[in-house]
This record gives sequence, C-alpha cells and structure tokens, in this order.
Amino acid sequence: MNAEVAWLLLAGIGAGLTGSVAGLASLVSYPSLLAAGLPPVVANVTNTVAMFGVTGGTVAGSRRELRGQGSRIAWLALASFLGGALGAALLLTTPAEAFEAVVPWLVGAGAILLLLRDRIRVWAAAFAARRARPPEREKRGAVTRGFGWGVIVFVLGIYGGYFGAGVGIIALAVLVLERTEALAITNAVKNVATGVANGTAAIAYVFFAPVDWPAAVALGVGAVLGGYLGPAIVRVAPERPLRWLVGLAGLGLALHLATS
Repeated sequence: MNAEVAWLLLAGIGAGLTGSVAGLASLVSYPSLLAAGLPPVVANVTNTVAMFGVTGGTVAGSRRELRGQGSRIAWLALASFLGGALGAALLLTTPAEAFEAVVPWLVGAGAILLLLRDRIRVWAAAFAARRARPPEREKRGAVTRGFGWGVIVFVLGIYGGYFGAGVGIIALAVLVLERTEALAITNAVKNVATGVANGTAAIAYVFFAPVDWPAAVALGVGAVLGGYLGPAIVRVAPERPLRWLVGLAGLGLALHLATS
C-alpha cells in the first residue's frame, strides 16, 4: 500500500466518522483529496462517487423510520433527482476555473454550517413547533406545501450535485419545518432526498467526468469503515470537540484556498 492510498483510506475513515458524529463527511474527504494532489474538479467528482457508499448505508439503516413515507419520499426524491442532475451538468459544462473560484466559499460555508449546526437545529425545531397546525388544516395544506418543499429540495439538489458539502445540514434544517414529527423520521427522509441528488451526480460523473478510481476506492472503503465505527465511538467520545476541530480546520482551508 503506497502512502497516497493509505492517506486516503485514513481520510475516508475520518470522513465516515465525521459524517456519523457531525454530518459533514465531505469537509474531511474533499480537502484530503486536494492534499493528495488531485485538481479541484477531479477531487470533487471523485469525492461524490466515494461518498455515495455512506449515503446508501444511512438510508438502509433507516428503514423503520421510512415506513409510511412512500408518497412524500417519491415527490422529494424526484425533485432531488432533477436538482442533482442539473448540478452535475453545471459542474461538467462550466469551466474548471469557475469551480476553483467558488470552492473557498463553498468550503467556508460548509464549515460555518458545521459550527452552527446545533443552533440551526434548535431554531428550526422551535420554528416548526410555533407553526404546528390542527390535523384538519394540516391535511388541507399538504399538497401546496408538498410542492413548495419540492422546489426547495430541487434547489438543494442542485447544490448537492454541484458540490454538496453541508447540504445534509441545510436539508435537515429546512425539512424539519415541513411538519411536526420525530427528528429521526425527518433525518431519514433527508437522507433519501440528499442521497438521490448525490447518487444522480455520482452516476453522471462515472460516465462523463474524470473520476480518479484508485482514490475513489480507497476513500470509499475508508468511509464505509468509518461510518460503521462512528455510532460506537459517539457513545464514548464527546462529539462537540471533534465537530469544532473539523469546522475550524475547514475555515482555515477555505482561507488558504482563497489566498493561494
């Protein structure tokens, strides 16, 4: 095993752990690909393909929460699919220089979302509680709200297909406003919606983008292992210090990319 493969395997484990405890795996995996010497666009498409394994695992582990959510998921998945396809198309058709110019801002925004995650969740839950409606009004407004949330998920899908770091936190904060329900159910629905956008982009990149397959495999294997170990580690390790460490490192990377 050469040094680059070992580095990406460890980075994948770190991304899987971060995804489990903080929700921003790409903030670890994408910079690691840059550090391994991959150009920004190649690193982004390789990261999208590698991280799809984590998405599949989280969705498979949420089958209990997803029962009875079929029609809701179908609508949101369609919106996410269309958004993810558009985001991937934007990445593949715009100049690499344009992507490189916005990367520092995307990484910085993802880092800030990671640092503010708990505040976003508290605010979103409080807002949703204030907007709680009686059952009859809830039913009457379901179709209109469903279309509105579909549009929002479509926009999130564009971002997810184009870059994706932090999209899970944004999507959770948005979807928790949709209705009053257990957070575990909202999180499971969010995983499907964002996973469809990621998977759509990943499929497009497999056929039309310069994926670095050795890097994708090493990173993906590590991510699966990290995602598997994450829940056990969270039980005994404090989550907040790790989340803040990754978030501050992300801000430092964004600053470095913006000034280099």
